[in-house]
Amino acid sequence: MRIHPLGIYEKALPKDLTWKERFEIAKKSGFDYVEMSVDETDERLARLDWTKQERIDFVKTKIDCGILTPSMCLSGHRKYPFGSHDPKIRQKAYDIMAKAIELANDLGIRNIQLAGYDVYYEEQDEGTLERYDEGMRKAVEMAAGAQVMLATEIMDTPFMSSITKWQRWNKMLNSPWFGVYPDVGNLTAWNNDLDQELSSGIDKITAIHLKETLPVSSTCKGQFRDLQFGEGTVDFVNIFKILKKLNYRGSFMLEMWGDKVDDPIGKIVKAREYIEQKMAEANYQP
Repeated sequence: MRIHPLGIYEKALPKDLTWKERFEIAKKSGFDYVEMSVDETDERLARLDWTKQERIDFVKTKIDCGILTPSMCLSGHRKYPFGSHDPKIRQKAYDIMAKAIELANDLGIRNIQLAGYDVYYEEQDEGTLERYDEGMRKAVEMAAGAQVMLATEIMDTPFMSSITKWQRWNKMLNSPWFGVYPDVGNLTAWNNDLDQELSSGIDKITAIHLKETLPVSSTCKGQFRDLQFGEGTVDFVNIFKILKKLNYRGSFMLEMWGDKVDDPIGKIVKAREYIEQKMAEANYQP
């Protein structure tokens, strides 16, 4: 195992694959792990209700393939947020959280990445913020009881656009089971001071997303996805130099999407090679 394991996002691979095929492709492409997606689609939310046998089969398959699944991207709360005005949606949010923690325990997933949205498809107000706070309190209580880590991603909206903003919930929740999962692409797109931001959260970073973006400006909303590595403005060499200085000893997950590109498998291999080259330029041991 590398000092800094490299993972690939499930959605970077073709959608219609078995888990065995997904694991084999990721392993052959030079990755150490796959990050599972439980997004807002009915298809992926259904994973929260896998049978006992489906869970056993998943674990056996990943062991047989010699690859890990240490993390889950739980973005289902974008459609069913804690802060919703609708009590039925809020109950769904709590049900999703409880089931995700149980699934993580069964599958050996240790880190659940949460999208940092109080609401996404609704208007934000004081009530959505208060309900989000309460939802996060209950979520961390559940996670602590199960010894599963929850970590908030730095997002593509102003609400959670920096580690500095995330610190509010870090102080409020004050739990070893709550961390931050920075996306350096998003941090860059919001024109943050990367050295300052990564330094401020280094003791609570559970893993790091690597992604290309284009910055937000007075004339541009920025671009937060669907860029190949090398097409954006993220200074990966500088980021790896900062992380080396901070003695970061954790994993990196390459966040990509394969639904709009030709040869998605070839793209993930090129992306890994690109990132490894940037690590080498920063003298940062992979």
